[in-house]
Amino acid sequence: MAKKTHKKTTRRAPQATRGATKPATTGSPRRPRRAPEPTPPGTVGDLLGALNHLAPFHLAEDWDNVGLIAGDAGAACSRVLLAIDATPEVLDEAIDLGVQAIVAYHPPLFEKTRRVAAGSAAFEAARAGIALLSPHTALDNAANGVNDMLAWAVGDGGRAPLVPSTALPEAESLRIVTHVPADAADAVRDAMARAGAGRIGNYTHCSFAAPGTGSFMGGKGTNPVIGAAGRLESVAEVRLEMPCSAAALPGALAALRRAHPYEEPAMHIESGAPRTSATEGAGRVVVLAKAATTDATARRLTSMLGVDQVQVSATDAKRKHAIVGICAGSGESMLDAAIDKGATLFVTGEMKHHDLLRARAAGVDVILCGHTESERPYLPILGERLAAALPGMAFTLSHLDQPPLRVVCRAGR
Repeated sequence: MAKKTHKKTTRRAPQATRGATKPATTGSPRRPRRAPEPTPPGTVGDLLGALNHLAPFHLAEDWDNVGLIAGDAGAACSRVLLAIDATPEVLDEAIDLGVQAIVAYHPPLFEKTRRVAAGSAAFEAARAGIALLSPHTALDNAANGVNDMLAWAVGDGGRAPLVPSTALPEAESLRIVTHVPADAADAVRDAMARAGAGRIGNYTHCSFAAPGTGSFMGGKGTNPVIGAAGRLESVAEVRLEMPCSAAALPGALAALRRAHPYEEPAMHIESGAPRTSATEGAGRVVVLAKAATTDATARRLTSMLGVDQVQVSATDAKRKHAIVGICAGSGESMLDAAIDKGATLFVTGEMKHHDLLRARAAGVDVILCGHTESERPYLPILGERLAAALPGMAFTLSHLDQPPLRVVCRAGR
């Protein structure tokens, strides 16, 4: 994976050809008409949506800042630069390449910001008309994200989140329940789906319907579709349920009212409860198919990540490990979770000195791969996945985005 770090991962968007009308065969010569400008292949909002699909923003840690950091979601976008950090060098590269957006793994605005001055990433990107987006811990925690990549690099075996996500996807945060005559259920479902309800992952029009009997009595001034006012009526109805996001709720309810045959449709809104995910969450724990020593795992990581070196904290480098805890980047906050899961080896990017001592006291060996080095090999994968989702856009890996640290010399050389 690491050998692809500086390779352009996707094809460029095809260049539109310009044509001209045939000259008139009679009368005075006319200037050929210019063909219309090619339609932009997408928008920043399209890119944001694809990023949210691959790395759902609700999976990000509470302290993180993901999504559209700066820019206009409605702006046209045909070329995107991928980087770990939106450094001044990367911004210059983006301007030279003429991209409309930068996807920076680390958010350029992280802490609460009171001022955006010249020289800052947000200011310079805005001045150049370049949008800034970041997935950060949402991409770490997503299924098939950064932590899963690091798990693959460690070795084959079963894996699960160290701290499973309990966040409910926004599209499923609410549930709309209504009762509708059976012959009108399809129309109501379709109307609500077009308004944004009924989305679960890549599926739309998701619903559940159960038959039953509804009853009602219309009061003075009512005009019931079935039966008459002042008389108790019983009707064969369907209980129709559809998941819905808070953002789509007003439109979905309006669509329900328009499509429902009743004057006063029954509507109930339920809030979804968090649920534990089997594939999404912070860190990873890997139960190796074949136990491996600390040294062997360190060598494998060096090769798989394409790094010059890793650092090892171990009392016995020949000790074999069957359970490995993993967290890309700075992972000391996941150490206790790894210990609780029975891990005897912990792989991360960097850790503080006293956390290393704490791991050793707990009988856990540690391999440090470097902060961005544990994340950087995922950029080509991200480029490929975004290109597959947005075939009209071209994605390029930054050549000027480099780790802040480098190996200068080694002992014995």
